[in-house]
Amino acid sequence: MPNDAPALHAELDIPGIVSLVDRFYDKVRADDHIGPVFNAVIEDWTVHKNLLTSFWCSVALRVGTYRGNPLAMHKPLGINRTHFARWLALWRETVPEIFAEEPAARMIEYAERIGRGMRMGLGIGDRPRGRELGVPIRMVQP
Repeated sequence: MPNDAPALHAELDIPGIVSLVDRFYDKVRADDHIGPVFNAVIEDWTVHKNLLTSFWCSVALRVGTYRGNPLAMHKPLGINRTHFARWLALWRETVPEIFAEEPAARMIEYAERIGRGMRMGLGIGDRPRGRELGVPIRMVQP
């Protein structure tokens, strides 16, 4: 029986990243949890996917075409830890649909690293702060 599935990209390359961004962000748009966050602010998904393709090509291929500030763009969206967890779950699901094992692992690692930085920048990092642990900010004298 012939396999009709397209061949996986054996290396990180622009056509693979274009396919990844297209498929992944189609999933984001349709997702019940994170779709509403992004659909509310993105007017033209084609234009946005082009920007995101530039971003991911700059990350993975070091092409340097992306000009922007992702942290500043995400700050006003009210994103929380559950949004990041869902975004990363969709990324982990989609990347192996496009790339072979080694480049897929690299793309997932890039996303995990970027996600950690974004969470920290948005103040929703993985490490709870003292107040979240019930630790007083300053010592109270008895």
